Amino acid sequence: MLRYSISLFLFFLCIIDKTGAQELFVYSEPASNMPAKSAGLRLTNWLMREEVGGTYNYHLIPELMVGINKKLMFHAEGFFSNTIGGLNAEGGGLYAKYRFYSNDKMYQHLRMAAFGRITVNNTPIHQEEIATNGHNSGYQAGLIATQLLHKTALSATGYYERATGNTQGNELPVSSANSAFSYMLSAGRLLAPKHYSNYKQVNVNFMTEVIGQVLWNGKQYIDIAPSLQFIFNSQTRVDIGYRHELFTDLERTAPNGFLLRVEHLLFNAL
Repeated sequence: MLRYSISLFLFFLCIIDKTGAQELFVYSEPASNMPAKSAGLRLTNWLMREEVGGTYNYHLIPELMVGINKKLMFHAEGFFSNTIGGLNAEGGGLYAKYRFYSNDKMYQHLRMAAFGRITVNNTPIHQEEIATNGHNSGYQAGLIATQLLHKTALSATGYYERATGNTQGNELPVSSANSAFSYMLSAGRLLAPKHYSNYKQVNVNFMTEVIGQVLWNGKQYIDIAPSLQFIFNSQTRVDIGYRHELFTDLERTAPNGFLLRVEHLLFNAL
């Protein structure tokens, strides 16, 4: 099934290549970091359709991002949703990324980074999918490799993910796997501007990402997520995406839905 994911990714890469990207993705992080001594505010909104009943869940993830230097950055994030009525605080997490390799050339570079995340969540566990970024307490650790080729950006992410059971007595069901290998294959290309004249020009990027997970018991899913990204004044970013399930043999309560994200960078804030 991983071979199917790679084939699908290459197919959409051919589509993207017909259309020029920055090394910024919507559903995954690149190997590059935010500028050194900068801070950022990010607000991610998810609207996901329930498989049973057809209603929509709303998830809100605010983040504070800090670039310590060109190699190290941190995120502090909170989790909110309306899954149990009203908009409730459900937990939070810490994310760190360290770029350990760079091979920079004119109009291209290859970068690699290691990352980790640890989270706490207090909601009932209602699906087999492990998602430590908003649903499960636990941790993840992995690697990212990103290649920029002029206006095209390609990225591959792989990480180990472990669910430890949620707080307030919401333990992981005994029948559910508590570990998984998760991966993302991402490709993006710059649509506008065709020619740069100044940094105030609006950048428009189109990208497609394949998102998958294989549980330790062998069950898995594969999603496809096309998106559009707008960057204003090289400082403010707006992402619009849709995530759609292509294959699964595990229980997921709301796999399909929309993402809207707004992010703003504060340069030399530290």
